[in-house]
Amino acid sequence: MRAGTSRGPFFLRDWLPADETVRDATLIGAIGASDLLQVDGVGGGSTLTSKVAIVSRSSQPDCDVDYLFAQVGVGQRSVDTRPNCGNMLSGVAPFAIEQGLVAAQDGETTVRVFNVNTRSRIDVTVLTPERRVTYEGQAHVDGVAGTAAPIRLNFLDAWGSVTGSVFPTGQRIDLIDGVEVSCIDAAMPLMIVRAADLGVTGRESPTELDANPVLLERLERLRLAAGECMGLGDVSASVIPKPVLVSRGHDDDSVTSRYFTPRRCHASHAVTGAIGVATAFALPGTVASGPAVVAGVRNLAVLHPQGRIDVEVAIEGEGQDARIQRAALVRTARKILQGELHIPDYVYCPSDRTP
Repeated sequence: MRAGTSRGPFFLRDWLPADETVRDATLIGAIGASDLLQVDGVGGGSTLTSKVAIVSRSSQPDCDVDYLFAQVGVGQRSVDTRPNCGNMLSGVAPFAIEQGLVAAQDGETTVRVFNVNTRSRIDVTVLTPERRVTYEGQAHVDGVAGTAAPIRLNFLDAWGSVTGSVFPTGQRIDLIDGVEVSCIDAAMPLMIVRAADLGVTGRESPTELDANPVLLERLERLRLAAGECMGLGDVSASVIPKPVLVSRGHDDDSVTSRYFTPRRCHASHAVTGAIGVATAFALPGTVASGPAVVAGVRNLAVLHPQGRIDVEVAIEGEGQDARIQRAALVRTARKILQGELHIPDYVYCPSDRTP
């Protein structure tokens, strides 16, 4: 499925081996992770097209389905299940309904999704006229061609879900290697830096940023240090925390963001990253903070290389006591194919055939 601005195979958990090591080898073979072009699998040679969603009936009493996200490597045999992916999340509800895990209602159906990676709940609402999922509609997502049916994601408890705290270092701004950063855990652990503090405007294209090795090396050093400060340990083999460069938006309700995955700039923006950036923008005292916080519902825009992601946030409290109750946004998804995926034997014996 194409889900948001990402793409990858969706599996029921029962379709995959129960043993996690064998399961990960299967995902590596499915995507074709061992080479950069991923010609031996269904990946697209990019982190955005090397993603997997694993869905099952939920073990949680207040949820319908469990969703485990896996980021598979590009040119390396790796599977990381520490982060969540909000773009792939947008395909979970249609998939769950079509696979019979959730009964569709006439008109629209809300699926209560438990994200296993971050142990948080997201309510996902899809259009189901005559109790059938429809992918056709007029909603447009920047970074995706055409239009499709809107899928509403409502993040209910994504704040501090990985580290236990929205600001896991205990500070809203930390000084790392002489640079001010904000370490935040809101839907995705992020390390946010002002673009100007690293000598760029923050409005560069992904290609321009990826062609700046000095910037990329500096960001990675900061990210590794931030991971330690956030209690995540050695993150050299993990994709979290994700580094983000921020700069001013077009107005008081927008912020410009360049999101890294983490060693390349995202072509557009991750949904979970947009929730984190919007949270840092809405709350005071961070490197991304916007105008003074006002309690209530606020519509914010995270501006990215291919457009914008509009995020509706509900703010409770004032000043330093302000907190985000929920955040919601709209994505789309498309079912590309359904069938059997054949896994080559060599992925289970990597020492014989691959580096």
